[in-house]
Amino acid sequence: MTDDPNNSKARIAFQGEPGAFSEVACRRFAPGYEPLACATFEDAFEAVTSGAAVRAMLPIENSLAGRVADIHHLLPQAGLHIVAEFFLPIEHHLMVRPGVALEDVKIVRSHAMALGQVRGFLRSQGLKAEMAGDTAGAAKRLAEAGGDDEGVIASEIAAEIYGLTILKRNIEDAGHNTTRFLEMAAEPDDADADSGPVVTSFVFQVRNIPAALYKALGGFATNGVNMTKLESYQLDGAFTATMFYADVEGHPSHTSVRLALEELGFFSTSLKILGVYPAAPNRR
Repeated sequence: MTDDPNNSKARIAFQGEPGAFSEVACRRFAPGYEPLACATFEDAFEAVTSGAAVRAMLPIENSLAGRVADIHHLLPQAGLHIVAEFFLPIEHHLMVRPGVALEDVKIVRSHAMALGQVRGFLRSQGLKAEMAGDTAGAAKRLAEAGGDDEGVIASEIAAEIYGLTILKRNIEDAGHNTTRFLEMAAEPDDADADSGPVVTSFVFQVRNIPAALYKALGGFATNGVNMTKLESYQLDGAFTATMFYADVEGHPSHTSVRLALEELGFFSTSLKILGVYPAAPNRR
């Protein structure tokens, strides 16, 4: 399948029902692609691998709620490559079935990440939170079989799609509420070394020796490479096998990044670069 965004058949996969914030990210960042809804993150990866889509847009972290569960575990095994990043300001809205008043609502459903971003509002209104698979899925369920005591937290487009009424707009707990998305492709599309600010993302596992992580990361300090993200997660359920996901500013061909990665490799049992891509203009 062609990777030309002007091709009407080019699709970009996302996890969730139509109207999910991931679809909003697809439409804003890659309007030339047709969004393809997928039930799970694994399905979104598979859509690209199989050729059903040429890209996938996946959330990796939120400025309020932290990292998106499971993504770090899936990225290394997916066989895809990060080709871009996009920061989407998140605007959460409380919506209900038509005719329902705020005082009637007792339960609010949404994705766990969304509920974590509106804790203050829910507490102030005395509303009980219940988790759902995704924001748009909660909106769809409410429209099809919900009650008058139920509400959902979702995007404005979800309200439009499923015919719901927005009672309260922009209920997120902080104005800086932003989700970072990664655009994934089947083949690497590394940014040019001299094309401007670049981010290199990779995963690694340190050797089982004292101070291994300290030694592995020392090269980034001594070579003046800025590491903007470092997250750990357990590998295969073993508390002694820890993987790390990292983002650094710079290109692997830059001398400073190359030397830092060489030193990291010496103290690591595995090192895999997931993508070398342009830094988003609003990264800072």
